[in-house]
Amino acid sequence: MKKLFAQLALGAAVIAFATMARAGDTLDRVMEKKAMVVATNSGWPPQSFLDDNNEMVGFDIDVSREIAKRLGVEVSFETPDWATLTGGRWQGRYDLGVGSVTPTKARAQVIDFVGIYYYSPYVYVLHKDSEAKTPADLNGKIIGVETATTSEDFINRRLEIDAPGLPPIEYKVEPGEIRTFADSMLPFDDLRLGAGVRLDAVIAPEQTALNAIKNGYPLRIMEGEYAFREPLVVIAEKVDPEWTAKVGDIIEEMKKDGTLGTLTTKWYGKDYSAD
Repeated sequence: MKKLFAQLALGAAVIAFATMARAGDTLDRVMEKKAMVVATNSGWPPQSFLDDNNEMVGFDIDVSREIAKRLGVEVSFETPDWATLTGGRWQGRYDLGVGSVTPTKARAQVIDFVGIYYYSPYVYVLHKDSEAKTPADLNGKIIGVETATTSEDFINRRLEIDAPGLPPIEYKVEPGEIRTFADSMLPFDDLRLGAGVRLDAVIAPEQTALNAIKNGYPLRIMEGEYAFREPLVVIAEKVDPEWTAKVGDIIEEMKKDGTLGTLTTKWYGKDYSAD
């Protein structure tokens, strides 16, 4: 019986070791296949979206392609829902997530933060005819946000960004009602109908708001007031520290040699790469 237990224990140890060996194989898999699968969004301009030719384009797409180029591999894209992208446990379906993800304490439990690749100010977006001038003017009003994002966490006063050196979050708005939307552009579609028709304001990344205005939406950004400023990270499954470190080094190189500054300027009209 003791021999049987010993054999079972040895077998369990072998299985556990084999599982551990397979768990950290992202770097080997990517380099052997010479191909990398990136999880991202398909409807978040200018970060990532489908163009008129049904091709993925945008800032996050360009960043992904540059990472792949420096690794010497091809890149393809998958567009899972946001909860799947940020929830980890990908089981090898994706190698990286490049979707302008905010590093929060909750997400740190389930995914690796590979590296900060740019910073995004979130702004109060108003209809151009709105009379609001300060965040206090939005107290009791209807605020629109994209669901399952830091905008939603912010307006609900539960935002916890997991990055060193950031100032504390200030909550200056007491909304009367919060309306959530499944896509980043949908709140703007309601806001464009008029001040107070469906929404009084939207809280969104400055880049997204500027892109909507550029595309003819009758909106404006509240002057002199950021809602908050957040770092954005590339993410990876929590299985391969060597892979995380490898891509993290590439992101640092892209920051130092000016590539990230060039790409943010290309897509946003500003250099958002510096902290």
